[in-house]
Amino acid sequence: MENLEKNELLSRAVRAGKRTYFFDVKTTKSDDKYLTITESKRKFDPETGNFFYEKHKLFLYKEDFAKFQSALKGVLDFIETGVIPDDSLFEQNDGYSDSNKSTEE
Repeated sequence: MENLEKNELLSRAVRAGKRTYFFDVKTTKSDDKYLTITESKRKFDPETGNFFYEKHKLFLYKEDFAKFQSALKGVLDFIETGVIPDDSLFEQNDGYSDSNKSTEE
């Protein structure tokens, strides 16, 4: 049996060179499922002489799965084929505005 946290349903790790990616399926208090993707990279601190792990997390909620999957597929296909993905994969149509978007585009 896996050693999972109380709200964690599934956890898998993918080792990729110096990085490890963790895919953790968790539940909210209202029992909605979401995905946490964690990148963990082992680094060395020359000042202390110790290794430590630098971690970055991404929380992906169920209502965003389809958009995320489509956009990721478009970008990965571009890497493989060179075909630029359709802009509709990246358009925001959920009422939120992109405050980081440049007005000079």
